[in-house]
Amino acid sequence: MTKVEVRSGACGFSVMITAEKGRDKKIHISIETECEMVKQMLPDISAVDMMTLFSGWLNNPVYKSASRQLKHVSCPVPSGILKAVEAEAGLAVPKEVSIIFLSRNSEK
Repeated sequence: MTKVEVRSGACGFSVMITAEKGRDKKIHISIETECEMVKQMLPDISAVDMMTLFSGWLNNPVYKSASRQLKHVSCPVPSGILKAVEAEAGLAVPKEVSIIFLSRNSEK
């Protein structure tokens, strides 16, 4: 089992993602969050064939669901889901990622 926490930023929501490889050769995903939009993704991605997750941007079930459910296109949650699945499937090492703002526009 692989667990990942995504702190989404300005919206204030945190998302706990759990990915677990099943005997059916699928990755089973669970999500804990207060974000209603992210919750609405779960029926689409609760059990996915791990290789379909790497079928490109347009065919990827996580990004397809995100395009239907999420209003904010820069939400980092879909990427976090895929990172958890990659690690659980043994296709990537579990390594932290980050987005760091080095400068900000000042208020006028």
